[in-house]
Amino acid sequence: MKKLDNSSIERARRPVRVLQFGEGNFLRAFADWMIDIANRKGVTDTDVAVVSPRFKENRGIKTLQNQDGLYHVWLEGIDNGQPLSRPHLVECIADAFSPAADFNRYESHILSPDLRFVISNTTEAGIRYEEDDVMSPTPATFPGKVTSMLYRRFRHFNGDPSKGLIFLCCELIEDNGSTLKEYVLRHAKEAGLAEGFSNWVKEANIFCDTLVDRIVPGFPSDSITEIKEKLGYDDDMVVKGELFHVWAIGSDRHDQVHNEFPLDKAGLNVLFMDSIKAFRDKKVRILNGSHTGMVPIALQLGCETVLDAFGHPAVNRFINTMMTREVLPVIEGDPEELRRFADGILERFYNPYMRHMLKSIALNSLSKWEARNFPTVRDQWEKNGTPAEFEIFTFAALMALYAPCSSFSPDDDKAYLSKINEAWQKHPGDYAAIIKDITGSGIFTVDFESIVPGFSSKAGEYLGMIMNDGMSKALDDFLVSHGEKYVSPES
Repeated sequence: MKKLDNSSIERARRPVRVLQFGEGNFLRAFADWMIDIANRKGVTDTDVAVVSPRFKENRGIKTLQNQDGLYHVWLEGIDNGQPLSRPHLVECIADAFSPAADFNRYESHILSPDLRFVISNTTEAGIRYEEDDVMSPTPATFPGKVTSMLYRRFRHFNGDPSKGLIFLCCELIEDNGSTLKEYVLRHAKEAGLAEGFSNWVKEANIFCDTLVDRIVPGFPSDSITEIKEKLGYDDDMVVKGELFHVWAIGSDRHDQVHNEFPLDKAGLNVLFMDSIKAFRDKKVRILNGSHTGMVPIALQLGCETVLDAFGHPAVNRFINTMMTREVLPVIEGDPEELRRFADGILERFYNPYMRHMLKSIALNSLSKWEARNFPTVRDQWEKNGTPAEFEIFTFAALMALYAPCSSFSPDDDKAYLSKINEAWQKHPGDYAAIIKDITGSGIFTVDFESIVPGFSSKAGEYLGMIMNDGMSKALDDFLVSHGEKYVSPES
């Protein structure tokens, strides 16, 4: 088996026109995979420099360095009714490093005249406004880092309007690029930076709102030996994904972005449009909202993967009913088209080749639930004056999963976990008070109770059912009480 690095692969060298914040599985199986395909087809001519979003060294960056940025994307699924496995060697990552370990290297990229694009996936928790020292070489927050980077670039090129950047944010929050731009301008104002810089940010740079879609289970640890043998390389950065993919890119200057980054001309499912709002509402609420809502329920029922969860009759019934009753009715669009779209999305959960681990989806579930599930709760209340009880049950399930007495170890912001623990200690046995305390603690960008009156009491009711009776009985009782004449076989 050959070592995977520059000694075994002859690769083309291209100008580094893309700076990428994030070395994780998704971007490597999605954006980098697309860029590599477009390079090979002569549509683009760019390499990528990858930096860790928090600027600290981590295992992913080190492994990428050991392999000189080379790795395989292993796609599996059903194509025209037949099972298909499709490996692809990605060669477009020319550099991968931690700015904290080598700031001069980082500066050489952000001040390069070749640089044109910034791609990011800092998770839903990444694009948040917090006070930050944007004059520092390494601000703490992602918007702070972008402000610092752009200011350095502005000064280096004396405000040259041709040296702005195009931002392609892949974080699953509404208006991701627009929000990043808003925070950069806010940081600039609060830091007292020149008005000329703010004007340059607005006029010379393009902040695209984007929406991404591909299920990426990540490193195939259960079959890696077999995969390495088939590849013929000792690849420790293999990333597994489904065949399906779509990237929607929205901006009032989308024609310019399309002209400079025409990935669709390489046969990729990339869409350019004025606004992605309608497209985003469908995808995030249906696919990602289903994932995020399902995870805390299914994990407490002993499921490990998305396929396990959808194979559990009660979970399957719950998610499908939630989709029909609560999610689809508050999304704008033709009901029949929305139903077809939802059916196509949910069918992907049954892909037997995707070992999509629930624990992986559970990363940063607090910010994910607010971005993916709360909009349905909010819209149902505003439109109908009724609580979205299925969605609220998923929040109660999340609070049970994150409870101090839970056997689950959340991978989330430590400060948020501390606030959750404090709420449980402060209100033992008073589940509505626990919910109200948590949702008003600053963990979320809005106070759920103030927007949806009664949210805390309803979520507290369901949290009590889960804590007192266990998830299996609580879920069955919930389904029956909501008109689903059904009890799972496990009960």
